[in-house]
Amino acid sequence: MSTPQTDSDTRDNQLLVALTAKSRARIARYLEPVDLKLGAMVCDAGGKLDHAYFPMGAVLSLLTVLESGSAIETANIGREGAFGLFSAMYSRTSFNRCIVQLAGHMVRCPIKVLQEEFERNNDVRNLFVSFSETLLSQIQQTVACNAMHTVEERICRWLLMMHDRADGEVLPYTHEFLSHILGANRKSVTLAAQSMQNAGLIEYHRGTMQVLDRAALEDASCECYAIVQKRFDAFLGRPDLVSGNRPLQSSAGSDRGSCCD
Repeated sequence: MSTPQTDSDTRDNQLLVALTAKSRARIARYLEPVDLKLGAMVCDAGGKLDHAYFPMGAVLSLLTVLESGSAIETANIGREGAFGLFSAMYSRTSFNRCIVQLAGHMVRCPIKVLQEEFERNNDVRNLFVSFSETLLSQIQQTVACNAMHTVEERICRWLLMMHDRADGEVLPYTHEFLSHILGANRKSVTLAAQSMQNAGLIEYHRGTMQVLDRAALEDASCECYAIVQKRFDAFLGRPDLVSGNRPLQSSAGSDRGSCCD
């Protein structure tokens, strides 16, 4: 077993913070630090899950894989959540391919430990189910967004979500990567990115993207970004999800100026 994680080691993940003190102490004994590179696969679609993953700076991308081998992102998970909780509740199989979308720190916990806590504690059950419902709402909104909105609107929505999770850092993404993750034509992504750069919303250079005007990017985005963030803010702010009298704060949708400030 790895060295047990302390309470301070787990405070950067909102779900771990939301656990009751006793549940968090029991789970912390089994948490292992994980550091994976950008693009690394956590689990493939249909694969068996032995651990759930709690990002603490990293961002995980859930991809729906088609028979042709192509894949499109349907949700991403940052420090507000975890990947593998559904397995902790009911199944040990992943319905999606999960990859690292932004490299950073995270911890993992054996599914068996979480299943025991899920069965033992009603508060944990409510927390896991509530997060799963909120994540499902992101998936549903993403599906609608991909079908109904322009490539530029979708890029804005996606960059805003990543800007939140990356704490305003420069994003290491190419047009080719964006075309795959959004299921969009490569040329359409390039034209949209050029338009956004000309308007002063972003700047990109040699595989990196930087948000220059956060407020303008929000104005250019479709409504999907605000809808998803409102749902996650509501989930993270629920009184019954507060542990130890510490109110949860969503890092997403916070007041920010330009990137890297």
